[in-house]
Amino acid sequence: MNNSPLPRQFALDISHAPTPSLNNFLVGDNLALHSTLQDLVKSWEINLPRLPSENPLNQRWMYLWGPEGSGRTHLLSAIGSAAHGFGLEYISLTPHEPISWVRLEERLPSLSSSNQPSVITVDDVDRLDERLVASLFRVLNEIQGSKAIHIFMAGNGAPGTLKLREDLRTRLGWGLIFQTHLLGDDEKIQAIQQAAEARGLVLSPDVLPWLLNRFYRDMPNLMALIDALDAYSLETKRAVTLPLVRELLQPK
Repeated sequence: MNNSPLPRQFALDISHAPTPSLNNFLVGDNLALHSTLQDLVKSWEINLPRLPSENPLNQRWMYLWGPEGSGRTHLLSAIGSAAHGFGLEYISLTPHEPISWVRLEERLPSLSSSNQPSVITVDDVDRLDERLVASLFRVLNEIQGSKAIHIFMAGNGAPGTLKLREDLRTRLGWGLIFQTHLLGDDEKIQAIQQAAEARGLVLSPDVLPWLLNRFYRDMPNLMALIDALDAYSLETKRAVTLPLVRELLQPK
């Protein structure tokens, strides 16, 4: 497999990548998860009161786990975008911005007492250092007693498999847990074909099977290549055939 990056002159400009949303998420085997998130977002839209359930945190507390490329980060960003679109308070946390955790802990008491929904996302839970693990533990304890804080977390493994404190692993499982699944090859081909058609780009039938065998198999890189092929096809005024793809990927 060729894992070299795209030629420099055709590297993906991520500023033009579409904003992650639930509508542009490639569902595949993640239908139950996707439907649950759609229902939750709909409840924000119509200001639906929290539904009674066996575990009330099921309405406000979710942990996603799965391999890289299975859509975890996309879904967290999509939830954040939806919250922002409805005017809800939204805080995004990652292992790389510790100052955001400090600011959140300072604001938690007021968020906890509010009846207005607020949304927190935490990506790459498995990569948190000891200090941020302690912060997440405190955050979750506060959210448990809050009125309307929603938290969505994601990591690379099920809670019980993570190399974290036992008390934090237990808390990760207090709400809903979903595994995110990678797309199959047929689903990838369908998604890439749809992306190409949306650009008015016609791919010869042998292009996509060849790419899945020879190029990166993750969707972000495959979508980046579609953008590059679109630009190269326009520049050279040639159809997107296998020879053109090989020419584009030839190191300069």
